[in-house]
Amino acid sequence: MSPPQRAGRAARAPADPPYVRDHHALLEDPDLAVASAAALAEGQRARRLVFGERPLCASLRPNLVPKGAYERIRRVAETLYGALGRLERALLEEEVLRRELDLDPEEERLALADPGFKASSPAARLDGFVGADGVIRFVEYNAESPAGMAYNDELVAVFDGLPVTAAFRRRWRIRAVPLRRHQLAVMLRAYAGRTPERPAIAIVDWHGLPTLTEFEMFQRSFEESGMRTVICAPQELELRRDRLYARGERVHLVYRRVLTSELLARPDIAAPLVNAYLKGAVAVVNSFRAKLLHKKMSLALLSDDRYERLYTAAQRAAIATHIPWTRKVREGHTTYRGKLADLADLVLRHRESFVLKPNDEYGGKGVVLGWTVDAREWEQTFLAALTSSYVVQERVDVQRQAFPVLLESVHFLDLAVDHDPYLFWGRARGNLCRLSSSALLNVTAGDGSVVPTYLVEGRA
Repeated sequence: MSPPQRAGRAARAPADPPYVRDHHALLEDPDLAVASAAALAEGQRARRLVFGERPLCASLRPNLVPKGAYERIRRVAETLYGALGRLERALLEEEVLRRELDLDPEEERLALADPGFKASSPAARLDGFVGADGVIRFVEYNAESPAGMAYNDELVAVFDGLPVTAAFRRRWRIRAVPLRRHQLAVMLRAYAGRTPERPAIAIVDWHGLPTLTEFEMFQRSFEESGMRTVICAPQELELRRDRLYARGERVHLVYRRVLTSELLARPDIAAPLVNAYLKGAVAVVNSFRAKLLHKKMSLALLSDDRYERLYTAAQRAAIATHIPWTRKVREGHTTYRGKLADLADLVLRHRESFVLKPNDEYGGKGVVLGWTVDAREWEQTFLAALTSSYVVQERVDVQRQAFPVLLESVHFLDLAVDHDPYLFWGRARGNLCRLSSSALLNVTAGDGSVVPTYLVEGRA
């Protein structure tokens, strides 16, 4: 392997914080870089850290976040989770407000059913970007099935074994935040009060998905905690005499990774899980009620000043600072920066400032960034969005950082970085971090890399 090379770094180096500069300086040693690259490749191979066939991580540097910045983001995320909880209660009570979500009848029926526990999303994730001003802005809320927790923990185990990490720890005090154990804790809290005390768990999603390796990581972790666990597809579930079976084994608790919209699109296959849920025969985490806030319209209902009555003063302040302007795509007027504007005219005239997103998709599907297309394509997308269910969101500042990336050798590339805190029953713990050379950060979309996050607590 060749020594590390720098691509477009001259203008960026002064902006790098000292801990990043120190980490990169260590990789200027060719022997250390080569040994660390080999350890990263072998560690991912041994732990099956792949997304489909691709290695999950291509960077020799983790995401390094100062502890103070992490704590500030954590507090903001918890405040916004509280606001989303108030929104959910209003959606359950107000049919007119619920119509804004464009739920189909079966989604609505399941959302209104009692899940058997208080929080519809015991585990959730806010996806955001820290701008040049140091302020994080959250562009999506993953209320249904936030992925990546087990990947992060396994990547931490790999990075802890890299020679460059050992050398870095002689200069800086860093620590990771475990995630996987919180997922089991919130599931057991949702299950509490049922029998048996140690439930059998089913991890449910379709066969053939690239996330299978993460399911296997969770399965090992749950079983090490004494919970018998089976991975299965929805079609492998059976409801017999109000008891749910997964591949022939009785289960009491479902870790639901299959999305509601995909499941309901196949009603015969959905029936065992849906009926078990409605009968209270099994605890399902996250619940089907999570669909209310998983719709991207949830951020429009946060940011639209017509609904500010729903939130406390502290929540309104957090929304104003950390949630970008978001609206449902439709004809008519809305407020923008304190003024009344025609929505179509505003969005079509200023495409460089906006993003169009399907209300109920994932993995970057259907997302169009106005500054990446010409006026004709943008207009066609907007007109199509008027006849479907879309939101439009104001563009946020996506900062880039230098990361040492494994190509044919180690190259320092400026990559877009997101910061996505997980929330476990409303408490923010740890985060997912993805890197990408493009403006759309999504591993499912076929682009990007996941890196573990470490908190920087000071010099060693």
